[in-house]
Parts: sequence; C-alpha cells; structure tokens
Amino acid sequence: MTGTFGELLREYRIAAGLSMGQLAKRIHYSKGYLSKIENGVKSPHDSMARLCDGELGADGALLAAARTARESAVTLDRRQVLVAGTVLGVTLAGGPRPVPDERVVLGIRTTFEHLRRLGMQTSPVVVLESLTAQVQMLGALAGENPEPTRSHLLLLAGRIAEYTGWMHQEAGDDRRALSWTRKAAELAVAGGDDEIGVYAFVREAGLALYRHDSIATIELARRAQEAGPAGSRTLALAARREAQGHALAGDRGEYERALDKALFHFDAAYTDPSAYPVLGSTAPDPIGLARGWSLCDLGRPGEAAELLDRELARLPADSRRTRARFGVRRSLAYALAGEVDQSCRTLTETLDDAAHVDSATIRLDLRELARHVGRWHNHASVREIYPELRRVLYQRV
Repeated sequence: MTGTFGELLREYRIAAGLSMGQLAKRIHYSKGYLSKIENGVKSPHDSMARLCDGELGADGALLAAARTARESAVTLDRRQVLVAGTVLGVTLAGGPRPVPDERVVLGIRTTFEHLRRLGMQTSPVVVLESLTAQVQMLGALAGENPEPTRSHLLLLAGRIAEYTGWMHQEAGDDRRALSWTRKAAELAVAGGDDEIGVYAFVREAGLALYRHDSIATIELARRAQEAGPAGSRTLALAARREAQGHALAGDRGEYERALDKALFHFDAAYTDPSAYPVLGSTAPDPIGLARGWSLCDLGRPGEAAELLDRELARLPADSRRTRARFGVRRSLAYALAGEVDQSCRTLTETLDDAAHVDSATIRLDLRELARHVGRWHNHASVREIYPELRRVLYQRV
C-alpha cells in the first residue's frame, strides 16, 4: 500500500471492512474530521494516527506515513542537540587539602542522595545549583588527590553529573542535558568505570523519545546495548528504551522482542546497596510502567490506562515525579479511549504532583492531554478541570 496518509488510511479502513462512521466511533473522532483526513484537507495529528494504526492493525505503516507528511513540511536540524561536554577543570581556592577519607566521601554521597530524593518531589531548579556545585567540588578534589581516592571521587562525580543532566532535561534544557550526560561519561571513564558511558546512550535515547523521534530512540538504545561491557541493569534500561522507540514507531513485534530482552536483563540484575548511586529509574516495576506508556503509543489506550492504574498504585508516596509522569500518561490514555470522565477524574489526582515537580517533559503530555479533552469542552468534568490544567501548564516556578 502506498500513497498519502489519507489514501493509505482509506485503504486500510476498507480492507478492515469498516465504514468511515464505524472507524470514527472506534477512535472517538467525528466522521467529518475523519473525512477531512482521508481527503487530504487536514493533516493527521500523531495521536490520531496512532489510534488508527492500532485499530486497523497497520503495524506502524500509518504512523510512518504521518511522519513522512510532517517531515516533508518541516526540516529539523538535529545537530543543534549534539553538543559535546568536557570534563570539568576547576581548582579549589586556598591550596591543597588533606586527602578525603571514606567518611568524607560517604558524606558527599549522602548529600547527593538527599538532593536526589528532593528532586523526586520538587522543581529541578531547586536542586540544580547544588548538584552543579557538588560535581565541580568533586572534580577539583580529584585533581589534587592521588589514587585510589582520585578514582573514587571521579566515579561519584560521574553519577552526580548524570543526574544533573536528567534534571536539566526536566527543566526543559535539552542542550545542557546532553552536555552533562556526556560530561558524566567522561568523568566516570576517567575514574575507571565505563558503565555511565554506556548509560549515556540510554539518556540520549530518552531525549529522542521526548522529541518523538522513534528512529533515533531505537538507534541510541541499541548502541547502548552494543557499546561495550555493561551491567544487567543498564542493559535492561537500554532494551526498555528500545521497546518504547518501537512502540512510538507502531511496530508491535519489535516492541515485544525488545521488552522481552529488558525483562531478561532485569531478572539478572542485582543492585549492590553499598555501590555508587543507582542509575536510572528507581520505580518498583519500570517494565510495567513502560508497558503502560507504550500501549498508548501502539494505539491501545484502554489497555494502557488499565495497566497504568495498577502500576501507579504501587508507587511510593515520595515518588512524586514518577507519579506525575505516568499519572498524566494514564489520563491521556483514558482521553484517547473516549473515557472523558475517567480522564478528568484521574487527572484531578495527578495535577498537584505535576505542579510540584515542574517538569518540562511532563508538560509535553499535559499539552497533548489538554488538546484532547478540549474536544469535549462542553462536558461538565472538562469544564471543571480545565482551569487547573491550564494553571499547571503555564506555571512559572
């Protein structure tokens, strides 16, 4: 099947034996709107293309056609986000200090853990200055101390730099997020550990995922799995990200295969509580959350919402950022499934968390959700929730 998105959609709809009205009812759009899409009067939105792709079993063909239509209109300069970072070269004032002992290094790590817990519950701007100062201080101490102290300090600096990159991404600064991620890899390698260097590809794949660039997401996640020696946890997170990329592309078969790899590596993973701070998600079941996220991208929002309901109930109360991220995704899934009241009800539970964590990436889904529930602007539950939704969308912290 070839042609424009509208022509391809018509072919798949007819092959499925559905009238335009029947398909419109299944994807919760009007027949008139669907007619305009098929006749090329309107361009398909990504979410609408996903619903059609999933409903008609197009295995990503409709998503690819929608992407081609967008790319023909807009050329993105991806080189703007490929900005390399460098290892910090900072000198502490006052001359050389005594070699830090284990208690000092442990104290610095404990301070970082407190900052990371704070980052789970509040705006990234609250913790970024302190995180940056920690990395600079550790880099300077490493520069004036012998081995093995130097390596220990560089490894801890690398972990903190990686989290600093994540907080910059949450603050909406992808350029600094990428720079800090690469800086983290350089610090860790200088300390004798390649793990963060591998994980840096996972973080870059996350940046691509939020740009809705499925190809880059998959490529970077695969590079993480092929880049060199890495622990089972890092390989699991890389495979999970690859699965999300395949779901974004509408390829259910490759999505399932990548998710199976992620499950295999997670089963083999062991986290040593005495080791350096763990990389990536600390959720009880990151695979379950990823499934819920991806089913929405695969055009199966009803299943996504049910799964995310279960997974969100398992998250601890202090995981505010994770609760907000997947809570918004759950409400979006309900909206895409046509469950407007349930979408608004669950969003009411989530907006307070979203307001506190002040996440640029979460606001991407909030904007998408606002666009969808706005289609039911005369609905009572939508009128009730919409002012608060707009407040969180346009808040300034």
